[in-house]
Amino acid sequence: MEIKELYSLYTQSFLIDTDTRNIRKGSIFFALKGENFNGNLFAEEALKKGASYAVVDETINTNTSQIIHVKNSLQTLQALANYHRNKLGIPIISLTGSNGKTTTKELINCVLSTKYSTTATKGNLNNHIGVPLTLLSMTPKTEIGIVEMGANHIGEIKFLCDIAAPNFGYITNFGKAHLEGFGSFENIIKEKSELYKSIKKANGTTFINSDDKLQIKQSKGIKAVRFNQKMVVLKEANPYVKVAFKDIIINSHLIGKYNFTNIAAAVTIGNYFNVKTKDIKSAIENYIPTNNRSQIISKNSNQIILDAYNANPSSMKAAIDNFNLLQAENKIAILGDMFELGESSLQEHKKIALLATSFNFNKVYLIGKAFSTITVKNAFQFESFEAFKKSQNYININNNTSILIKGSRGMALERFLDLF
Repeated sequence: MEIKELYSLYTQSFLIDTDTRNIRKGSIFFALKGENFNGNLFAEEALKKGASYAVVDETINTNTSQIIHVKNSLQTLQALANYHRNKLGIPIISLTGSNGKTTTKELINCVLSTKYSTTATKGNLNNHIGVPLTLLSMTPKTEIGIVEMGANHIGEIKFLCDIAAPNFGYITNFGKAHLEGFGSFENIIKEKSELYKSIKKANGTTFINSDDKLQIKQSKGIKAVRFNQKMVVLKEANPYVKVAFKDIIINSHLIGKYNFTNIAAAVTIGNYFNVKTKDIKSAIENYIPTNNRSQIISKNSNQIILDAYNANPSSMKAAIDNFNLLQAENKIAILGDMFELGESSLQEHKKIALLATSFNFNKVYLIGKAFSTITVKNAFQFESFEAFKKSQNYININNNTSILIKGSRGMALERFLDLF
């Protein structure tokens, strides 16, 4: 079946499903495959649950016209998403970067949705499957699309840009994330900058933090809307970020100086799209971080900064530096392993350990196989959460203590909340 024909079927409902546990009536089910699943085996089940059609790339023993055979279901999904994006003809804002993508995307969506009908990436579904699904969740009512793009290997950002065809873009930063897949920091810069190339090709517009020299260098020759600390002014960062813009003060629920740029980008983009200043203020002030991202949790008499959604050397350093600036009598840092650093892993973990122990924290706990391998003074090292729990070190933690919990998602450091 040609994409044009498939698109005609899609426009009957504008619903795409890939999981038979959540089939919506009238949707088109795409049978995707992975290491541990094969959607083709569930195509008939999807139809029984209410899907109008099922797109498959293996032989299904049924003669129903509701089964659509294609060469590759995933590639067909991606092609359909690109076809739909071009039909929509709306502003698509794509963003990538090493740190802060999801938070910035959520802030931008909150701001723009005060004036427009927006559709944004859900959670962090920002890969070769998530991006097409985000685009296909947009309907003719969508006025602005916001698409987050993630990558851990060379070539992925260009591939996602070819699908989404963004005409607006923003890169949060260049940091040491996924070094194992990229091989070097220089490759990270090159990969993320593919978004700039795509925007330039589309004669689109980028949003640039002009305080970031790397961003300025990589975006030369591209139409840009620039912002800096003179335009959006950082007033406070501990515990919550407060900024000034024009004649207003915005009091956010985001902690740490590292979130300032995320807020400034959302303010700038909202202003560019003519969102009223008062609505920008309201949107940002009403945004509450969730999912273990820079959350402040009060438990008993302790204040816990839970930032356990993800970690890399850049975000870890920013969190520790910010924690050092926090005014508190008692401070404890609990740091978990950073994943996907390849050959640089032990070196990067050593740097972070030395940074954390260089400050006047009451205690520094290093959790994980990488952190337990290095040698560092003035820190308590444990190979796992279970080892830390068994040691009962947490029993000696004083009341009225500020606790930073930061590590990669695979460490599941939110489990520490049960100990305090």
